[in-house]
Amino acid sequence: MMDTTHTDLRSPQRQLIEWQMEHADLDALIDQATLLPLSLDELRLRRLKKRRLALRDQIAKLQQLLDPKEPA
Repeated sequence: MMDTTHTDLRSPQRQLIEWQMEHADLDALIDQATLLPLSLDELRLRRLKKRRLALRDQIAKLQQLLDPKEPA
């Protein structure tokens, strides 16, 4: 029998935290790459920015599911 007192490792809240951490990591990496232009090639930088944007969208959708706003 499963112990239900522990948070499910795949809970939406945990997923949200993981995505927020990954987004922050990408932010830092992209910021660093723009300060040191030779550290990343342009294609890799574009891919990182695209992943960051996708994560932002996923985070927003999950936050909406977890905390839906009531209609005005």
